[in-house]
Amino acid sequence: MLHKPAENLPWNKTRRRHVQQPHDESDNEISNKKHYFSASCYYCVETICAPCGAVIAWTKFVKSEAATNILKFLEDVFSNEESRPDYICIDKAYKVLRTAVENRSWVYWFKGSHFVVDGYHYANHRSDDYLCRKWCNPAPQDGSAPNLVYIAQDRDGERYYKRAFNTQACEQLNSWLGGFESIMKYMTPSNFNWFIYSMIFHHTQHVIKQQNSQNFSTISEDLELDDGTEI
Repeated sequence: MLHKPAENLPWNKTRRRHVQQPHDESDNEISNKKHYFSASCYYCVETICAPCGAVIAWTKFVKSEAATNILKFLEDVFSNEESRPDYICIDKAYKVLRTAVENRSWVYWFKGSHFVVDGYHYANHRSDDYLCRKWCNPAPQDGSAPNLVYIAQDRDGERYYKRAFNTQACEQLNSWLGGFESIMKYMTPSNFNWFIYSMIFHHTQHVIKQQNSQNFSTISEDLELDDGTEI
């Protein structure tokens, strides 16, 4: 069969990024698709990153990035109270928080963890969403979260509020992995898993190497002698 340029037949796969639901809309677990005897695809790859960018865990979501799937993923990775982070930054944290309250899993998380929205998506969320604005603010300026934002000084000595952590670590990783989409979407499941694992391992090793280099530079500056000679 001959295909015209830019022709899109019903049984051809469409690019996944066109069907991503906006963060403010409800998730739909049921996919109403016609059957054309084509292979099914996973909805997305979900990652958990440290603020420095190192990848802690990753998994694949089958149908949607629903809040229940995110909570289950977090429970699998952080299985005990000691391992749970103080802050969990998610682009749809307010939906995860609402779901946790509704299914009473908040008892599991609220002992020491707080859900916040990353800075980019927080600015784009609905301004009238009280739950998001009140409890998921990534940089409150009222002093309620001193571990998220602190007062710094610029070169002119002017004081300003500065975020203590990079809340875009996962989004930056997704942007990098998105560059390989054209080859990943045609891989078999086993090849896809191996490729994702290899790329994430390479990325994490690169981040750790950068962190070690920065730490070494800081130590060298601290050990600088009064006469200008470095140890």
